[in-house]
Amino acid sequence: MTKVSHDTLVRRLAMLLVKLNQGQSLEPRELAKEFGVNLRTVQRDLNERFGYLPLEKVDGRYRLDPAFLGRLGLRDIERFAVLAGVHGLFPSLSEAFLRDIFDWRMQGAWLVKGHQYEKLDGKEQLFQQIEQAIVSGRLISFSYRKEGRTRHHAQVQPYRLVNHKGIWYLFGVETGKLKTFAFSKIEKLLTTDAAFTPDANIEERIVQEEGIWVGESMFEVVLKVSPSVADYFTRRKVIANQVIVKKLDDGGLIVAAKVGHVNQILPHVRYWLPNVRIISPAGLQQQLEAELVDYLSVQPLAGEGGKQPHGRRAQPAKHRR
Repeated sequence: MTKVSHDTLVRRLAMLLVKLNQGQSLEPRELAKEFGVNLRTVQRDLNERFGYLPLEKVDGRYRLDPAFLGRLGLRDIERFAVLAGVHGLFPSLSEAFLRDIFDWRMQGAWLVKGHQYEKLDGKEQLFQQIEQAIVSGRLISFSYRKEGRTRHHAQVQPYRLVNHKGIWYLFGVETGKLKTFAFSKIEKLLTTDAAFTPDANIEERIVQEEGIWVGESMFEVVLKVSPSVADYFTRRKVIANQVIVKKLDDGGLIVAAKVGHVNQILPHVRYWLPNVRIISPAGLQQQLEAELVDYLSVQPLAGEGGKQPHGRRAQPAKHRR
């Protein structure tokens, strides 16, 4: 990257951060026109370079989580813009340095509890190797550890490294199907001499996808959300690809989402129990209830005796903001 193009990138990122910090809601096509770049460039800025920012996407527009508005100063913006332009996708970007960027002026004044970014120490070279394969359009092969077993994947077309909720994933195409691989489970990677031409439709799908489940057979799940927690679902997307279908008279919601696997939805429903129920597909609510019955039927671990520590009664779980 030349100095001129790098400076242009930094200025664009700085301006985007200023807009976000001021509470503006940003529409990618409008930004592309304003900065004189293509739509994919702006989408890369928002989805990749600003992957560590607490951004919310509502109706195709991006905004900064209201809890963080006004907390970025000029120095923060300048430092993060330079960082994102040069090292924004590298795992060597430490959590400590990011924390320093965002709260160096107010350390001790507030505390944010959220996802912890996985540590990829010692895998920087592997990360860069995959990135180079993506840029050069070369097929890769690697071993992949999953559920205690190792499987070899050959002739994989690498498309994008994506950070989702603090975890890095490789989005790639194998035997004509788009798949995701947890980066930390990839081993013995080889970049081949065979080249491939990226499919624009697949690239667009990756950019638009809000989760990591990219199976070919997506299906719709419909949920009923009780009034007591409806506000959480209206303020942000609790579930990837979430759409509010209807607001009920009692203040509750009917929510729908396109998912690629039951594990994309069941953990969320478990978290929000008993305030969320699955309406469809038929049988999924029953599956969830059966799993809960099995869980409750498991005998306590040795030494527990079914009692809480110090004889204290278990307290009901409370949903956090």
